[in-house]
Amino acid sequence: MRSSNLVRPSLALLLAAGLSTLGAPVGAAHAATATVAEAGTPITVTSTEQLAPGVTYGSFQVTTPRGVTVGYLLTADLKKNKVSLDLLHPDAVAQRKVISSMANDQGAIAGVNGDFFNNSETHAGVTPTYSSSGPEIADGEELKFAVPTAQRFGPGLAPGTSTRDVFGVGVNGKARVDTLSLDGEVRSGKNTIALSGLNQYALPVDGVGLFTSEWGAASRVRSTCGTDTSRSDPCSTRTYEVTVRDGVVTAVSRTPGAGAIAADTQVLVGREGGADELDDLAVGDRVQVREKLDSAGKPKLTFAVGGAPILRDGAPLAGLDTKTAAVRSSAGVSPDGRTVYLVVLAGRAPASAGSTIAELADLMRSLGAHDAVNLDGGGSSTVAVREPGQAVATARNSPSDGAERLVANGIGIFVGRP
Repeated sequence: MRSSNLVRPSLALLLAAGLSTLGAPVGAAHAATATVAEAGTPITVTSTEQLAPGVTYGSFQVTTPRGVTVGYLLTADLKKNKVSLDLLHPDAVAQRKVISSMANDQGAIAGVNGDFFNNSETHAGVTPTYSSSGPEIADGEELKFAVPTAQRFGPGLAPGTSTRDVFGVGVNGKARVDTLSLDGEVRSGKNTIALSGLNQYALPVDGVGLFTSEWGAASRVRSTCGTDTSRSDPCSTRTYEVTVRDGVVTAVSRTPGAGAIAADTQVLVGREGGADELDDLAVGDRVQVREKLDSAGKPKLTFAVGGAPILRDGAPLAGLDTKTAAVRSSAGVSPDGRTVYLVVLAGRAPASAGSTIAELADLMRSLGAHDAVNLDGGGSSTVAVREPGQAVATARNSPSDGAERLVANGIGIFVGRP
């Protein structure tokens, strides 16, 4: 899709207009005849449905040089009817679940898949953690931070972006694309150790990471594998783990462990220089651990999921891939931060032609997004919807794996939450 400076109706507005023109009651679905032609590329709305006041769901088609791509769009008006977004997530960071189940467990009316995650492993004897690459904030609770960018799974990032970038919503109820940083330290007596990780599957070289009960029971060994320049580099041979319970060191080990972490317990894992720093701690030492996620923007985020920025201030980022077409998912937001666009593209060729990342950015702009991120794609791409009168949400696309894939997290749309 080529960019255009022409003033045009967005696809999201056509969906809403279709509902209004047809007089559709909540839950009614209709085929729409409207077509948007942007620089010769038609975008055709094929169905529309209102799930609740402020929440719509529809399908569309986009003609690409490779053929027709089928897509699904959820829109959420955060100004209306207590419509809100939050993280869809399993019971633990190092765990996975299908989107429809997470939506039903948490009471979401609809949702899409989220961030790329540690779904495979090349290190001998090390199992995948299934935790996401980027940060997670759910209902105001900071669950995890970001792995080093070179340790990320997924396609290459645009220049100037990193695993620390997120799509989220602030305490003011406005959605935005932002960048998070970790502010944390370990204090024991007069000694201070900087934290560089929180519940993440990979730590920076020489770093120290904190693992809490939110991590789950997965092994912490993976956090010491790979490096800041290569995900496949060997696991570190200089590691150290310190267990802290109620502010007191209760155990130390030369190797990271596994198993559930109690609510009153924190586990510190260090590699290389970080391991040397933790080695100074001994059983019985009193320790204070402090951590928080800071955002570049304001105000504080109550929800965040990792995403690769592709659209900023209404313009696609430089350096986006223009060659590789695939099944993709995306989240975008309007200039005022009040309207959210969640997109899932369907299937693989010849049923659906997919999209390059550059085409995805242009599509999100056509929808009305001012800023947008690329989410996990391929077999992870899923849109789940619960219509009025239905007891549960179900997947509405046909995931390219043939069934819903177990994923690390997602973005849920909620109505009427306190």
